[in-house]
Amino acid sequence: MTADTLSATLRVLVVEDDLGDVALVESAFAGHRIATDLHHVADGAEALAFLRAEGSYAGALRPDLILLDLNMPRLDGRSSCR
Repeated sequence: MTADTLSATLRVLVVEDDLGDVALVESAFAGHRIATDLHHVADGAEALAFLRAEGSYAGALRPDLILLDLNMPRLDGRSSCR
Protein backbone atom coordinates (compact mmCIF):
# COMPACT_ATOMS: atom_id res chain seq x y z
CA MET A 1 0.00 0.00 0.00
CA THR A 2 1.44 3.36 -0.99
CA ALA A 3 1.06 6.75 0.65
CA ASP A 4 -1.26 7.79 -2.20
CA THR A 5 -3.53 4.84 -1.46
CA LEU A 6 -3.77 5.84 2.20
CA SER A 7 -4.59 9.47 1.38
CA ALA A 8 -7.39 8.59 -1.07
CA THR A 9 -10.95 8.49 0.15
CA LEU A 10 -12.65 5.11 -0.03
CA ARG A 11 -16.21 5.43 -1.36
CA VAL A 12 -18.49 2.86 0.29
CA LEU A 13 -22.13 2.12 -0.55
CA VAL A 14 -24.01 0.44 2.30
CA VAL A 15 -27.18 -1.29 1.10
CA GLU A 16 -29.01 -2.11 4.31
CA ASP A 17 -32.59 -1.78 5.59
CA ASP A 18 -31.69 -2.00 9.30
CA LEU A 19 -30.45 1.35 10.65
CA GLY A 20 -28.77 -0.41 13.59
CA ASP A 21 -26.60 -2.36 11.17
CA VAL A 22 -25.80 0.85 9.28
CA ALA A 23 -24.65 2.41 12.56
CA LEU A 24 -22.35 -0.60 13.17
CA VAL A 25 -20.79 -0.18 9.73
CA GLU A 26 -20.28 3.55 10.33
CA SER A 27 -18.65 2.80 13.68
CA ALA A 28 -16.36 0.18 12.16
CA PHE A 29 -15.09 2.57 9.49
CA ALA A 30 -14.76 5.52 11.89
CA GLY A 31 -11.83 3.98 13.75
CA HIS A 32 -9.52 3.49 10.75
CA ARG A 33 -6.83 5.61 9.12
CA ILE A 34 -8.42 5.30 5.69
CA ALA A 35 -10.76 8.18 4.95
CA THR A 36 -14.20 6.95 3.91
CA ASP A 37 -17.19 8.48 2.24
CA LEU A 38 -20.15 6.31 3.29
CA HIS A 39 -23.43 6.37 1.39
CA HIS A 40 -26.49 4.46 2.60
CA VAL A 41 -29.51 3.19 0.68
CA ALA A 42 -32.31 1.05 2.14
CA ASP A 43 -32.83 -1.60 -0.56
CA GLY A 44 -31.67 -3.06 -3.84
CA ALA A 45 -33.85 -0.81 -5.99
CA GLU A 46 -32.25 2.28 -4.43
CA ALA A 47 -28.81 0.70 -4.83
CA LEU A 48 -29.36 0.23 -8.57
CA ALA A 49 -30.56 3.84 -8.89
CA PHE A 50 -27.43 4.97 -7.02
CA LEU A 51 -25.12 2.89 -9.23
CA ARG A 52 -26.84 4.15 -12.38
CA ALA A 53 -26.76 7.75 -11.06
CA GLU A 54 -30.52 8.08 -11.60
CA GLY A 55 -33.04 10.45 -10.01
CA SER A 56 -31.89 11.87 -6.70
CA TYR A 57 -28.58 10.06 -7.17
CA ALA A 58 -27.67 11.92 -10.37
CA GLY A 59 -23.97 12.71 -10.24
CA ALA A 60 -23.25 10.03 -7.62
CA LEU A 61 -19.76 8.62 -7.94
CA ARG A 62 -19.26 4.87 -8.27
CA PRO A 63 -18.35 3.25 -4.96
CA ASP A 64 -15.10 1.42 -4.41
CA LEU A 65 -16.84 -1.04 -2.09
CA ILE A 66 -20.46 -2.18 -1.79
CA LEU A 67 -21.70 -3.78 1.44
CA LEU A 68 -24.92 -5.51 0.42
CA ASP A 69 -27.54 -6.99 2.73
CA LEU A 70 -29.05 -10.10 1.16
CA ASN A 71 -32.47 -9.95 2.86
CA MET A 72 -34.26 -6.65 2.18
CA PRO A 73 -37.73 -5.52 1.13
CA ARG A 74 -38.63 -4.55 -2.46
CA LEU A 75 -35.49 -5.82 -4.19
CA ASP A 76 -33.21 -8.06 -2.13
CA GLY A 77 -29.44 -8.34 -2.40
CA ARG A 78 -29.44 -11.49 -4.52
CA SER A 79 -31.76 -9.95 -7.11
CA SER A 80 -29.72 -6.76 -7.09
CA CYS A 81 -26.59 -8.69 -8.02
CA ARG A 82 -28.33 -10.36 -10.92
